[in-house]
Amino acid sequence: MPRGTSVSRDERRIDSRVVAALGHNPRMDDLPLIDISALASTDVAARHAVAGQIGAACREVGFFVITGHGVPRDLIADTFAASARLFALPAKAKRAMAIDKLGSNRGYVGLGVEALDEKTAADHKEAFNLIWTDSQTRPENVWPPLPGFRDVVQRYFDAALEVGRRLHSSFALDLGLAEDFFDDKIDRPLATLRLLRYPTPTHEVPSERIGAGTHTDYGNVTLLATDGVAGLQVRRRDGRWVDAPAVPGAFICNVGDCLMRWTNDIYVSTPHRVVKPAAERFSIALFVDPNPDALVSAIPSCVAPGESPRYAPITANDYLQQRFASTYGAGG
Repeated sequence: MPRGTSVSRDERRIDSRVVAALGHNPRMDDLPLIDISALASTDVAARHAVAGQIGAACREVGFFVITGHGVPRDLIADTFAASARLFALPAKAKRAMAIDKLGSNRGYVGLGVEALDEKTAADHKEAFNLIWTDSQTRPENVWPPLPGFRDVVQRYFDAALEVGRRLHSSFALDLGLAEDFFDDKIDRPLATLRLLRYPTPTHEVPSERIGAGTHTDYGNVTLLATDGVAGLQVRRRDGRWVDAPAVPGAFICNVGDCLMRWTNDIYVSTPHRVVKPAAERFSIALFVDPNPDALVSAIPSCVAPGESPRYAPITANDYLQQRFASTYGAGG
């Protein structure tokens, strides 16, 4: 993949944390590590084997870590550097791109604006959202006035979204469906790329305020890249919180509520949170959500004989709008 415009190497201060973690051998007892390179192969048996590993993780944990996804490490590093430049902009410049001004889930979200856990204090993070758009049915994104930012971040968005689509083919295989079952349900996705920054905590931040409150994700699947700074925690079935591992170049993936609904709770959407980091922390999340008019109804193979679906059918747009309203209505 041609890299095009990129930031200089001395701007990649975020990726230096990932490089420093190269010698780290993370425990993968809780979050399975899966090489998904075979999903792009012509070997049907190999694709089924990987789909089985992913399906087991979706049923048992709801989280897994993937390598072999094909997104270049340089592109990931450039995107982290672009994110750092964005959040370093003056407050006035960021507020001019505020999500409550732009609408359609686009733009800047300031500190304390969101509350992912409605029962706790607002999240101590800032974010910038970019949506998938075809320029015909959805509004264009608003891009920050930074040279090279749009080129780098859009290439990352496109590359990571392709990985998300491959994961959907594996879901279909694991669930006994045609491999292309989800293709026409995610070809115009309500996908969002979210750049995130968690500031270094200070004594002025209340002790009960964490980076992101306990929550589950709303859509189908999330692909998360991290900068190596710890913070993300996943709640196991026994209630114990475990730290998500930092695997250089990998994506941490998790099932969202919409896919859980589609699979009639066969796949599990797992609560997670971001605790106060020891240092400034950056992450990049791609939320791969269905087309707005996709009907989310129980897949027949996921409903046991004699049982009824656990959820009523609903369009993806209606479901996601309900979830967004609860998040932003609670101070975020």
